[in-house]
Amino acid sequence: MKWYNVLSAPIACLYGLTVFVRNSLYKTKILHSRHVSVPTICVGNLAVGGTGKTPFVEYLIRLLQKDYKVAVLSRGYKRKTHGFVLADADATALTIGDEPMQIHAKFPNVPVAVCKDRVHGIHRLQTLHPEIQVVILDDAYQYRRLRCGFYILLTAFDKLYIDDHYLPMGRLRDSRQECLRASAVVVTKCPDTMKPIDQRIVDTKLHLPTFQQLCFSRIVYPPLPDSKRVLLVTGIAHPEYLLRHVQTACPNVQHIAYNDHHAFTERDVQQIAARAEEVDIVLTTEKDYMRLMTMQLPDDLSAKLQPIPISMEIIGDNNLERQLRQYINENLHQ
Repeated sequence: MKWYNVLSAPIACLYGLTVFVRNSLYKTKILHSRHVSVPTICVGNLAVGGTGKTPFVEYLIRLLQKDYKVAVLSRGYKRKTHGFVLADADATALTIGDEPMQIHAKFPNVPVAVCKDRVHGIHRLQTLHPEIQVVILDDAYQYRRLRCGFYILLTAFDKLYIDDHYLPMGRLRDSRQECLRASAVVVTKCPDTMKPIDQRIVDTKLHLPTFQQLCFSRIVYPPLPDSKRVLLVTGIAHPEYLLRHVQTACPNVQHIAYNDHHAFTERDVQQIAARAEEVDIVLTTEKDYMRLMTMQLPDDLSAKLQPIPISMEIIGDNNLERQLRQYINENLHQ
């Protein structure tokens, strides 16, 4: 580990310098950010993956869709298409990406689109769906060409950005100081046993300014199928949370772990199918399920394969909801 730090420290310094220069160009307005006419909520983080952005986007949809016409815009990471794509009945993980496809499958009445150019993407959404009242942007915190109206910064409870370092020494892809752009900071993946003293410790550690709202959230898992032999297949950044949950309910769990957003191959499917013969059920994440459904799966594997849907909930008083509604109502007709 020491040798790794010696080698990675200079690279992390260069990376940090690059990030500093880029952010400075926007702060000094040498590079310009653009506004759009519709209220925008950005969900993002300072680190690479693993903070629960997609479940939080789904939480926001459930929170707001009863009172506002909501749309979702994402980059569509690792999709096989280019430009602006609006999800429709023929959409798959290949055309719009696994996470947007997951959102589209859960909320078919909510417009979900992908576009690398977020400004252009919002304009197209407004053209196709002029009724839209608020756009939720998934993973756009580092997209400085668009100035969103409300930024929500996520950071995992056991991997707070304040304790992290730049890539490749750590997981940070942006400066810790950029937390100041957030309207609210949400600590995700908090333990179910979290006490008020634990929240105060995190609050003291982050030391946020008074204008920022600090919230805590946790993952809510559904009851697992009653099964003695389980194969868990994951292609996410931090599968340990899900693995621990499955192990609490199932005495015999095998685990096949791939990298985040792994593009499954026929060889992978064969490997999974072979291991599936030894178990009663094959569990996977929702976004892995979206990618696996683009493959030709053996009948036996299809019959055993089940996604584990998860949701996110705010712990304690939900001041974030009041703040969001106030922002949307104040900017709805501007």
